[in-house]
Amino acid sequence: MKTFKDAVQTKDFAIAAEVFLRPETDATSLCEQARLLNDAVDAVLLTDNQYGQLHMSTIAAASILLDAGIDPIVQMACRNRNRIALISDMLGAAAIGVTSLLLVAGERAPPELKPRPKPVLDLAATELIRTAAKLKLDERLGYCPDFLVGGIVTPLIPKASWKATKLTEKIEAGAQFVQTHICMDTRVLTAYMKHLVEKKFIRRTSVIGAVAVLESAEDAEWLRENRPSANVPDQVVDRLRSATDPKAEGIRICAETLQAIAEIPGMAGANIMAARDLQTIPEVIRAAGVT
Repeated sequence: MKTFKDAVQTKDFAIAAEVFLRPETDATSLCEQARLLNDAVDAVLLTDNQYGQLHMSTIAAASILLDAGIDPIVQMACRNRNRIALISDMLGAAAIGVTSLLLVAGERAPPELKPRPKPVLDLAATELIRTAAKLKLDERLGYCPDFLVGGIVTPLIPKASWKATKLTEKIEAGAQFVQTHICMDTRVLTAYMKHLVEKKFIRRTSVIGAVAVLESAEDAEWLRENRPSANVPDQVVDRLRSATDPKAEGIRICAETLQAIAEIPGMAGANIMAARDLQTIPEVIRAAGVT
């Protein structure tokens, strides 16, 4: 079975995509979603209760995908569980054959979610990455999880004095790859990667860009309002608003962005999120000419 871990380590450009995990998602619908993507991507990312969205456990979802011959990237968020629960989930993930983890702090739950869940945050994201890295070397375990461990970063146009402190901390903690927050501004990604190449960060970690297929100006505005770390330039919103076929225009925009990302020196791959229709993701990949 192809894996994201193998793709990051051996391919020029690895591709992953997110499925929709919702309260109504069951094993059948999860596999149907993943099969729409599997021929086009190296792995499927399972997000961990983003924005308080309730759904099946990502470990259970990963087990279902592995049984179907599809490689999962399991996201784990510090917001929802303490360190004992997080380590237990890592051991469970290793036991079923998960090879890639994306470890994050976790987003705030939306204000309309009632009753309000308490954020746990027993560990910070960098501490969770360090914990996963130590787990891989723990000789007390009957098996050592050989995860590809990843974290999240926010791309920016760096000033000359920028120290990349958070990125450095995550790499030193054991992040073998970092995925950016959604960034549809290739100017920012190009400047960001230029700095990482010059400072030799890419010798120590792989960088995965994140993009989104937006089907309307309203989708773009929602993303900007609800994901503060996402970068959706005004020209993207304007193109969607003025398009006679916003869905087709959203596919073109994402394909152009993906193609540009693949050509940025040092970029190791991309993760693609669809706002509404997963079938748009293979369309984007074909249109971008990235395989």
